Parts: sequence; structure tokens; C-alpha cells
Amino acid sequence: MTHNRTVTLRQVSSLACVVGLASIVATAGSGVASAQDSTKKRAKVSAFFDSQDPLEVTLTTNIGKIRGDKGENPPWRLATLSYKGTDGNPISVPIKVRTRGIWRLRMCDFPPLRLNFAGETSKGTIFHKLDKPKLVSYCQDMDGYEQYLLEEYQLYRIYQILTPLSHKARLMKFIYADSSNGKVRARRYGFIMEEPGAVAQRMGGKVLDQKGAMPGDLDAYQDALFGVFQYFIGNTDFSEAALHNVELFFTNEGVASPIAYDFDFAGAVNARYAIPDPKLKILTVRQRLFRGYCTAPDEYAKVFALFNEKKPEIYALYSDSIGKLVDRGTARQTLSYFDEFYETINDQRSAKGSIIKSCIGRP
Repeated sequence: MTHNRTVTLRQVSSLACVVGLASIVATAGSGVASAQDSTKKRAKVSAFFDSQDPLEVTLTTNIGKIRGDKGENPPWRLATLSYKGTDGNPISVPIKVRTRGIWRLRMCDFPPLRLNFAGETSKGTIFHKLDKPKLVSYCQDMDGYEQYLLEEYQLYRIYQILTPLSHKARLMKFIYADSSNGKVRARRYGFIMEEPGAVAQRMGGKVLDQKGAMPGDLDAYQDALFGVFQYFIGNTDFSEAALHNVELFFTNEGVASPIAYDFDFAGAVNARYAIPDPKLKILTVRQRLFRGYCTAPDEYAKVFALFNEKKPEIYALYSDSIGKLVDRGTARQTLSYFDEFYETINDQRSAKGSIIKSCIGRP
């Protein structure tokens, strides 16, 4: 698509301060690329994420066709989600699914999906008011890969502890059934993610697909938290400027904050397939490298204090009913990995050298 003018992040922010974000969208018109607007007709708050109960759900679709959908514009395929209601009776919800993603789409035996719910067909079910959420599913039908998924899910739980400006997620035990022959393909955990529009509505703003954010363009505290969280989990697979695994949330006053997602390449997950970008000059994803933007030192101090305050709650996630699904040896290794982070932020010299002085500044 060709636009007559480009709306930069700074233009968006400055305009917002004067006329409010709703007017920006009207003024920017097509200049704001692919706005994911929380005021879309279908973007409503769902109670789906209020529960952390990993309900067993059967996803039935033509798995052969789904596995072959690797193009840029995959078709929507018919599917159903079935589960037992509170009265024990089966409930079946007709939906559509299509493939998504980049690396996992190419490399996984079962691709990541986007689910498409119709409001009327999902009414009265646990999926009511969901629109088109992402399903993070198993990559390979092996226990080790299921552990990667559970570890990634834990990171979403941690992010929610640290800030509400993050995606909620709900773990479910999926039975993957092939509609072409009626056979069960796999029984593996997966999780459904809160959509950007739902995050925006919950937080009272908008999520806009606006690239070009640089140091100083974003809310200082939230940007510091974003960068330190990525360092905490050992994730370098993101770009704030390019919106790679990053979304930008705008308040109605035009203040922008980054939201992180997609953590399977993080050191805390330590997936066998995760390899860092050679340009970063780190040997493994387990090796931390701070890639957050520069902000004032006192903002980092606030973030470090938050991590220390939330440490018991974060560590407790690995001993609750969901955390116990993570292999005990893996859980110990993960907590040990987190211990190293806490040693860094609680040592003034280490924090300064590894984080504060290692930030990305404006070119």
C-alpha cells in the first residue's frame, strides 16, 4: 500500500497531547499502518483469562491442510473447539483457524495458529468475547518441546506480575484431532494469548502498529521495565524500532509504551533451536545481553526495586500447580538463571556495566 504521507512516532505523540489519541487516528488516516484499535466492534473484554485452570480442550481441524499452509496469506480453515462444561456435558464451538508466525511456521511439525471466533457461536461458552487470539501450540510432539512451551508460558505469567501492560495468557491441555480421519494427532499443552486490542481496552488506550520508536520516544519507566525484563529472561530476539516481537501501547494522552511478546528464543527457555543473532556476538541465548533503550538511571533503580519486591512472587510460580508442570530439574536451572540476574541488579557496579551503560542510545 502507498501512503501520501508518513506519520512518525513523534508526530503521533505530539498530536496526542493536543487533541487526544482518537483524533490522531482520524487525522493520520491511512498514515498509521495497520492500527490495531481497541474500539473495533469485536474488541471486548473477555472473562476467559480470569481463570488459570488448564482446561482440557479438543481442537479438531484438517491437520494435513493446516501443515501445508506456509504461505504469507494462508486461508482460514474450518475447526471446532470442544470441552466439557461445568455440568459435565460436552460443548462444541465452531471456529476457523489459520497458520501464522515465521520461524515456528517453517520449522515446527504443528504450526502456530490464529483462532477466529464468531460472537454468536461462542456465546455462553468460556470463549465468549474472544475475537482472533493467537494459539501457541506444540512445535514437535515430544516432551522436551512441550517443556519449552511451558517455560515460555511461565514468562508471560511473570510479565503479568511485573506490569498489567502485558499480554494475559491461559494454558490449556489440547487434544489435536484430525478431521480428515478422526485420529488424535497429539495431546499437548498450549496457551491462548490475549489480543492487542483487548490489552488496549483493558488498559484504556490503543495499540498501534507504528514503527520507528527510538530512545526518548517512550514512557521512561515502562521502557526501562521492558528492557530489564528482556534482560531478565535472556531475550535478544526483539526490536523496538522495527516492532519485532514488540507492540506499542498509546494512552489517550499519546504516551507510548512497549509491550513484549514471543519468548521462545529467550535464555530462560533455552530451546535447542534458539540461536542468537551472530551480529550480537554472544555464543548462546543463555548469555545475557542488554538491548533496551537508554533512559534515566533513576528509572532503572525503580525497575530494580520492582524486581526485588516481586521476587518471591515470581519464584513461587515455579512451585504452584502450573509451575509443577515444568520439569523439576528445568525449574531449578531456571531459578538459578534468575539468581544470576538478581546478583547483577543488586551489585551497583555490575548493574551499571551490564545494563545502565550497555543501553542502546539515539544514533
